[in-house]
Amino acid sequence: MAHVSVIGAQWGDEGKGKIVDWLSSRAEVVARFQGGHNAGHTLVIDGEVYKLSLLPSGIVREGKLSVIGSGVVIDPVAFSKEVASLEGQGVKISPVNLAIAENACLILPMHGELDRLREEAAGKAKIGTTGRGIGPAYEDKVGRRAIRVADLRNPEDLGPRIDRLLTHHNALRRGFGAEPIEASSVQDQLVQAAEALLPFATPVWRLLDEARRAGKRILFEGAQGVLLDVDHGTFPFVTSSNTVAGQSATGTGLGKAGDAYGLGIVKAYTTRVGSGPFPTELHDEVGQRLGERGHEFGTVTGRQRRCGWFDAALVRQSLVTAGIDGIALTKLDVLDGFETLKVCVGYRIGAERFDYLPSGMREQEQAEPIYEELPGWQGSTAGARSWAELPAEAVKYVRRIEELVERPVALVSTSPEREDVILMKDPFES
Repeated sequence: MAHVSVIGAQWGDEGKGKIVDWLSSRAEVVARFQGGHNAGHTLVIDGEVYKLSLLPSGIVREGKLSVIGSGVVIDPVAFSKEVASLEGQGVKISPVNLAIAENACLILPMHGELDRLREEAAGKAKIGTTGRGIGPAYEDKVGRRAIRVADLRNPEDLGPRIDRLLTHHNALRRGFGAEPIEASSVQDQLVQAAEALLPFATPVWRLLDEARRAGKRILFEGAQGVLLDVDHGTFPFVTSSNTVAGQSATGTGLGKAGDAYGLGIVKAYTTRVGSGPFPTELHDEVGQRLGERGHEFGTVTGRQRRCGWFDAALVRQSLVTAGIDGIALTKLDVLDGFETLKVCVGYRIGAERFDYLPSGMREQEQAEPIYEELPGWQGSTAGARSWAELPAEAVKYVRRIEELVERPVALVSTSPEREDVILMKDPFES
């Protein structure tokens, strides 16, 4: 049985939630392996809209095991709110269908406060984070002062851990002119966290290994996108974790996850939230049209996304660094009615031409897109579920993207609805 790792191949917001949900009908286990509740996945099922930030997309399907791996940083308050919201929509959540890695690190209120203090102090130089404490939580993990889910089982041992954590955070808070945090308030937060998380806590690496040995299909669900990867993205305007396919092994404890089929989710145009370079960004009526038709507002923050033409050079680069075998092309229907479409095939930086985006900030800021024009189509692709239902020009557009990014298109999504998908190649059979 093959496993599949679903990765966003742009700056996030590519439609991973729907694709993961659609693929989960073919899998028994769905596992998150990085990020936190800054991820926003929207699912539309029989007209019902489900908004997920932390829980794996498989949680809305009965009979599936959802796993939050150790590569994820967990906010207990956000977790409890999301569980309550989904249960209010009729989704049943219990230790039977949800497991949390006992070695996952926590996001506490101090992390979000530090995140926001930094962004406010940065002014125009801000990164554009969601302010939810993801970055500071990962910093504490790497700094070996984080509190993990398993630590909550022994509250009598938390005192020294809290003191170590506050030695660091209160020093930073003094620099920002913020009030220090009392250890007793953190102790209270951790008691509440224990109530929310411990019923689901388990060694998920063992669960996943047992599932693999039993021949069950595992779907690994990524958050954000490759261009936000802390190593391979448009640094420093990136997230705080690795978003590539290889992280599915590290972030779950299942080494064999590295053998999974890498499916890159790619929007038929390009969007980005927050600050940072965006060579194909459009500031005209075309960009506005893409944003309006694509409903380009962040699931988590509500921020309007920046929009632009499809960047084949950047996607090709991200597919290589992320370990992607094939792509799922989403939101093709948003391009319906355009007379002409443009695709970026490279960049001009000064007198030089590049077929990739260099890592230097100055080069990224100066990169001018080199476009190839393709004919648009007047027919509708919305709701198409077979190749034959697409206008001829839409087929040509998809085929040209395949050529430019040097990966086959495995799936095409033609609306937010779960079943509006054209299957070209089943990733689980690859």
